[in-house]
Amino acid sequence: MQSSFASNMVPHEESLPDILMRIVAELHDVAYLIERIEPSISDNHAGQHLGVAEKLMVMQGIDLAVQKTRGLAEFIDTIAAGIPEEHLVDVATALNLVKLADMQKALSGGGLRHGHSQPLNRAAGDFDLF
Repeated sequence: MQSSFASNMVPHEESLPDILMRIVAELHDVAYLIERIEPSISDNHAGQHLGVAEKLMVMQGIDLAVQKTRGLAEFIDTIAAGIPEEHLVDVATALNLVKLADMQKALSGGGLRHGHSQPLNRAAGDFDLF
């Protein structure tokens, strides 16, 4: 799904540390979403077509993806802490490349999320079409 959110944006400069912190928040959200997959795969009924060794490899892959995502978030977070607020960058072009509307809005600073993009309290059967 493409969004026209950023296509109407006028180029403007924002503080680089602020932008990096929005990226950190998105990376933490990605790690959370990946973690939510793990219980469904480790469940006895899910992934029955996988052998024990294959299931273990999938679980290790999920764990590695979470660790790498969180590692990137911490890396960027640490770098952002050392950058003066006066360092400005124009994010309009970069935002046009982000295809997910919710992520584009969060990265633009126009939609600060509280919590995760897919909260656990969503009713079973709820889904988003894309």
